[in-house]
Amino acid sequence: MSLNIDAIRPIIQPQVEVPASAGAAGTGGFQNVLAAAIEEVGKSQNGASQAVQGFLKGEGDDLHTTILAVQRADLEFDMFMQVRNKIVSAYQEVMRLQM
Repeated sequence: MSLNIDAIRPIIQPQVEVPASAGAAGTGGFQNVLAAAIEEVGKSQNGASQAVQGFLKGEGDDLHTTILAVQRADLEFDMFMQVRNKIVSAYQEVMRLQM
């Protein structure tokens, strides 16, 4: 019995490409990067939901693929929440600075 592992993708892949203008002032680069990250997390959540629905209907892939899709979406969401928490923490720190 041989297993085909070519179809398994790495769990950690760069999902958001930083635009070249992200560092320029007034271009909205950070906003674009954040919006792209939110969109990627949403797509991942939708893909996992579709994988589960397809599996339950008997139309989808095997159980392992479905579980991997759900776990991937969960990890992406957790990572996004950690980044959000760091951004909020940094914002609060800047607001505490005395001018």
